[in-house]
Formats: sequence, C-alpha cells, structure tokens
Amino acid sequence: MVSQMTFNPLPAVVIGGPPHSGKSVLAYGLTQALRAREVEHYVLRAYPPDYEGDWFLACDQEQVRHLRLKGAQSEAWLPLVQRDIARRHLPLIVDLGGLPTQEQEALLDVCTHGILLTPDDATREQWRARFARHGLVLLADIRSVLEGETRIESQEPLLTGVLAGLERGRQASGSTFEALVERLSQLFTLAAHGLRRQHLEMAPVELAVDVDGMARSLGRDARAWLPEDLPAVLDYLPEGRPLALYGRGPNWLYAAVAVHALPAPFHLFDVRLGWIESPALEPGEPLADAPWQARVTRIPQGRVVTFHLVDAYLDLSGAQDLRVPFADGEGGVVLNGKLPHWLWCALARAYCVAWRTRETPWLALFQPQTQGAVVIASRVPAPTVGTRIPLTP
Repeated sequence: MVSQMTFNPLPAVVIGGPPHSGKSVLAYGLTQALRAREVEHYVLRAYPPDYEGDWFLACDQEQVRHLRLKGAQSEAWLPLVQRDIARRHLPLIVDLGGLPTQEQEALLDVCTHGILLTPDDATREQWRARFARHGLVLLADIRSVLEGETRIESQEPLLTGVLAGLERGRQASGSTFEALVERLSQLFTLAAHGLRRQHLEMAPVELAVDVDGMARSLGRDARAWLPEDLPAVLDYLPEGRPLALYGRGPNWLYAAVAVHALPAPFHLFDVRLGWIESPALEPGEPLADAPWQARVTRIPQGRVVTFHLVDAYLDLSGAQDLRVPFADGEGGVVLNGKLPHWLWCALARAYCVAWRTRETPWLALFQPQTQGAVVIASRVPAPTVGTRIPLTP
C-alpha cells in the first residue's frame, strides 16, 4: 500500500452503501449538477477501476450491457488507486463499490468525508461503522428507496433524509439531492479556490489550453462537445507546436489535439497524476504477458482495433511495456476500448506517426455516447475530421 501518508487539503468524499443502493447513479447526478455550477471536482470509481466514467449512465443501457468491462485479475490496482486518491489534484467523489474487501477498505484511509446511502438499518450501521473505523467526517446519512417520497429530515449538524428513484435511466432530483449538491458545492469550492489558475501556471509548456475557456471562445458547450466541433478546435490551436490541455473533454477531443501537436510533445492534466506527457508507444504485437491485449476485426469501412486492459488498471509507468499492433489493409482504423485519456492520446499519436509507412486514410475513436466512432485525423477528402462513423462495437 502507500508507504507514507501525507496531508492533502482537498476533500475526497466517499459514497458508501450496499450493492444496488444507487451509488453510481447518485455520483453521476452529483457530478452533473456540480459541473453545471462550475465546481471543480472529479468522480473516481474504485471497485476495481474499469475506466467506465460517466458513459455507462449517459448512453443507451442495452448498448452498455455489451460494452462494460468489469473486474480485475488481481488486486495489483489497489496501491495505485490508493496512491492516486492520496495525491489527488482536485476534490474527489469516490465510489468504493458495495462489497469492498478488507484490503479494498484501506482506500478509506486516504479519503476525508463520507456520504451514507443505504436502503435499511442493517446496511446503514455496517457502513457507518466502516466510515468511523477510518475517521471519515460524515456529511450526509440518506435512505435510498426505489419508490416513495424524497424528503429532508434534518440539515444540521448532519444532512439526513430520503432519496427516491436512484436507478439507471432516471435523473437524481428532489430536495434531498439539491441539499447534498449544495453541501458538496460549498465544501469543494472553498477547498479548490484558485486551483485551476495554479494548475495552468504549472503547465510544462508555454501554450496550456483550458478546455472550458476554449469552448467559450468558440461558442461551444464545454459540457457537451460534439464531433462536428473538432474542425473549429483544430483551427483554433496552432499545429505542430507543443500543446497542453486542461479540463474535461471526450477522448476524441483530447486525441485529436494530441495528433494536431505532432511532431511536438503533447501534455494533459490527469486529476490523479497532475501534468503528464503523452508517452511514445512502440509498434509490435502485444506479448502474451503484456498489460493489455488487442483484437483486430474487419468492418465495411476498414478495421477496428479493440484494446483490453488485462488487469483493469494501467499505471503510466507501464506504458514502456506496451506494443501497438498496426492493422494493415484497406480503409480506415477505429480504435476501441476502455482506456484513460493519456493512453488514447498516445495511441492516436502512434497510429498517425505510422502514416509515414502505411496507407491508412483516416483514424477514428469509438465513443459509446455517439453510437459510433469520431474521426480525429484524416488525409483524404472524406471522411473529414469530426465525421461520425456509425457502427456497433
């Protein structure tokens, strides 16, 4: 585990409760509401991590059943996640999952606050005792029910009440939810004051771009980037210069900008790691014991290369062991999988660097929300950058 704990003033708030109590739905609702208020924060799902992000609540649930990647082959991810929470660069909302093992419970040692979300007294007492063992400050004690009335029972010194209807496909709402949003907003805003400016000032290159600021300059919605926004983004940014991106954005936005910077370096801000440079990946077939595997399939438009993390979590230091298979053949290439942004950027740059020796006409990234792949680089008249290629995973 983490060899030495250090003090981090930024809050890390755990939502605790048994399986199917609505923790992921609540976390999604909270992050959407906090983003609407422009409150700096991030959601970390650690049970074990699988890079789900918000996509599995934001797109068609039938599609989700085919796409979700769950589980780890070992608990090698645990010390890495504990390290990431301890070194957090923004306030966190942490979803620990409903059945943490004794080893996984140690993640609470690097968190600061807790929200109870339980359907009955037995699980409430179990999770309350778990929070107490690790010294978490309790922010709210909420009863989760599928049917019934949402209501606040008390607000001071502890927010208590009932929250109804926390199931996928429904948006969290009501007085209890709004009170919880307000409580987190106050906590996070106070803790994160001035952080964005500090982070941008610490960027390792001269041109560090705030994604939200870029959206405002282009007249776009920073909370709902569209594939057709890409040409304007690339026109806005200088080509072939060192670039750094800061803030929320879809994988295809980050990957397109990373390619746009070639051959210069590209950096991005990772809430777990801070500023990191997109690593250079080596060509070749992944070895049998590699931390990821790849599968190539044919589609009418070209090929899909699907990447699978063997152990659910890949540390940046493991990039040196990655090999990128280049699928030769007619048509474009679609990259698919559940990966962190820094790895998407590295993959996109690797494929576009290889264009010098290969005839790939275009490169796209699959994104579940779009029910297709977004073209991030093209050297042919069609499809152009920003085109959505409809396909099923």
